[in-house]
This record gives sequence, structure tokens and C-alpha cells, in this order.
Amino acid sequence: MALLINDSCINCGACPEVCPNAAITAGDVVFEIDPARCTECVGAHADPQCIAVCPVDCIVKDPAHAESPQALQAKYAALHA
Repeated sequence: MALLINDSCINCGACPEVCPNAAITAGDVVFEIDPARCTECVGAHADPQCIAVCPVDCIVKDPAHAESPQALQAKYAALHA
């Protein structure tokens, strides 16, 4: 499942720097995560790095983009082929 940044985001800029898939960009109001690029860091790290660095805990699982760990691994492999 991809991750989602909610409206509690303070636009600190910490999350784009740690995303191994370049899935996080500045949106009109808050940072946004591209679900086509987000693998929850599967393939790169044991835990989502954006969640680890977020000072306000505004990054959550996006229920609209549910994916299995296997699908996330395949997506990571395709992004880094």
C-alpha cells in the first residue's frame, strides 16, 4: 500500500530527501506522495524512511492504494531496473 501525507504536514522538507524512489514532491498545500512510485521503502529499507523522519507524524498508509509486500517489491525492482 502506498503512503499518504495528510494535511497535518508542516512542509518541513525532510521526507523528499530520504525517499529512495523520488515519490515525494511539493504539492500546492503539502508534500505529496506519488502512489505509482511509493513502495513504503520495500526493497530499500526495513521501514518507510519518510515516516521515520517526519516530525509531525502526518504520513499514513493510503487505503486507496493497497498492495502486497510482493507487489511493492516488484514495483521497486521495476523503478530501479
